[in-house]
This record gives sequence, structure tokens and C-alpha cells, in this order.
Amino acid sequence: MTSSEQTVRILVVDDSAFMRKALTMMLESDPAIKVIGTARDGQEGVEKARQLKPDLVTMDIEMPRMDGLTALREIMASNPMPVMMVASMTTEGAQATLEALELGAVDFIPKQMSYVSLDIIKIKDDLLAKIKDIASRRTILMSRFRRLGKASSGRWAKDAATEKGNSPYSDSPEKRCHPQPIGVIAIGSSTGGPPALQKVIPKLPRSLPAGIIVAQHMPPTFTRSLADRLDGMSRMSVQEAAGGERVEPGTVLIAPGGRQMIVKKRGFTSTVEVFDAPADTLYKPCVDVTMLSVAEAYGGSAMGVVLTGMGSNGIDGFTKIHDQGGVVIAQNEESCVVYGMPRAVIEAEKADQISHIDNIANEIASYF
Repeated sequence: MTSSEQTVRILVVDDSAFMRKALTMMLESDPAIKVIGTARDGQEGVEKARQLKPDLVTMDIEMPRMDGLTALREIMASNPMPVMMVASMTTEGAQATLEALELGAVDFIPKQMSYVSLDIIKIKDDLLAKIKDIASRRTILMSRFRRLGKASSGRWAKDAATEKGNSPYSDSPEKRCHPQPIGVIAIGSSTGGPPALQKVIPKLPRSLPAGIIVAQHMPPTFTRSLADRLDGMSRMSVQEAAGGERVEPGTVLIAPGGRQMIVKKRGFTSTVEVFDAPADTLYKPCVDVTMLSVAEAYGGSAMGVVLTGMGSNGIDGFTKIHDQGGVVIAQNEESCVVYGMPRAVIEAEKADQISHIDNIANEIASYF
């Protein structure tokens, strides 16, 4: 890089000297990224974030004096900036990470993915590209945060519609015609996906006459916590798939982290299958793997929904759904954390509807 304005400036906050060094080495392996400071706890992190004004902060969750969630709240309340959490792969770590995403964190880095881990080779390039993309969009991301009043509330506020018992839609959706009844709603998401899913699934009524399946890029343990969180907010039953469950109205099945999920249709009955192959797939679950199976099983009666995420994973599956006469709905650029997966679908002209995340539930409902 030839200009300091083009360099992504990062603050690393972690109580482990090893992790601070490991993250710094990994981040600075890209010449477009510079670690401009480190902090040993949340309190020091908040102070250095205010002083250094980095483009992005990596924040450990468990730290002395002030933990990462408290530090995140303070940063978002005083001077919002993109924060990526460094999360342990435990159930407790998953729950804390999902809370951080609600508070305004843009994404997370699995703690085991240190510079010396063999696993980092698989995800490093994708992670660094994601960091640069998020940093380049920091102005729009944080202006949206302020505009929606998140700094004053200290969290990604739940719409009134997400609470059980309230009206499921903010507006009455315009009814759309489709040649075939929709038999399944298949949602694919990645970076920024958990908060986006919280703006879609809880708004849908239990009476919706189609089952829902979700492929969200997340590691093991995280998808179970995500399913539990969504289940507590939604009219539908939301669960992590184990394999063998029926795709049916009133139920949302989330692909388990670290595994693949496909749909198989036999007669009038559809079930999901969960497995480990293919071994060389970067993402587990992989949106393309799920969507291609949906297209094969349902053809023109499938609905695909592509939400925020890095890269183009899902483009083959959503293309097949669209080309077979199904419906594809894409999240718009403004409301994405990372406008990668929706962009690929939209630029390929495979999206039937393009909508802000707050209106995706309306778009889904308009076909029923």
C-alpha cells in the first residue's frame, strides 16, 4: 500500500499476550492491514479506541477489569466503530458472541484460529478480505447504527414485531402472484447473519404454509445457541437440525455448524440430511450445498433468500432456484454488514426482489 489512507488500522484487545501477538502476526500478513495498538483488557481497549480511532477493533470476550461485552457497549455508546469479537468455541462463548452481535459487533473470530493453528490456513485469506471489506464500509455501517438509535439503547434493538404476541409485520405486504405454491423457504447467510435472521424469522407467522431451512456460516456449538435464541423470539419452532427432521410449516431448521445440510424429497414428504462431506469445502455449512439440494427437491416451488455475507457462496444454488422458476429474494446493499453474497446474486440478475432487511419478512409473506 502506498497511502496511509488505504491502510486498515486495527486495535487488538486481548488479555493474552500470546493472542495479541498471534492476531497481530496474522493481520499484518496482509500489507493493507496495520495493527496500530493493543490493549490488555476492556477498560484499556475503550480508552485506546477513543484515542487511536481505529478502523476496526478485535475484542476478546473474557478479560479482567472490564470484559469484552461491557467494553463493546461503551464503544458503541460513545463512538461506534466496527468491532469483531474473539470468541471461544464453547457453548458459553457462543452465547456471549451472539449477545455481542446484538450489541453491535459486526462479526467474530474463533479463538482457536490463532496464527500458529493449522486451521487458520483455511480461513485466513477469507478473514482478512472480510476485515478489509467491513473497514471499507465502516461509515455506512456505523451511520446506520446511530440512525437506528442503537447507541442510545446499547444494543441492536429488537423490533416490536419480534416479540411474541405482537403483529408479525410492520406493514401489510403487497401480494404477489407465483405460478406454483411455495413449498419451502431456504435462507442463506454469513457475516452479519445472526442479527439479520433475528429481523426476519421472528416476524413470520406460525401459520405460514411452508417450512423454513437456514444455512448460516457458523462453527459447531454456535448454531445450537443461535437456534435457541431464535426459538425464544419466534412463533415458529426453531431448532438445530440433527438429520431426519421433516421440512414442514411452523418449523425452522438450522444447519448445524461444522456440517452440511441438504433436503431430500420423497413423494409429498421432505426431510433434511446432515453429513460431513465434502471435506474440502471452506464453509460448513455451505450455502451452495443446501441451496442446490433445495432447487433439486422443489424446483419452481422453492423460495431462496440470500442475506448478508462475504464472497459469492450460494450463487450456484440461488441461480438454480431462479432458473427453475423459483423465487429469490436478496438483501439490499444498504442493510448488509458485508454486501458479498447478495451482490453476487443481484449482479447475476437472479434476484426477483431486492429488499432492506427490515422488510424481508414482508417480501416472504407477499407470496402466500
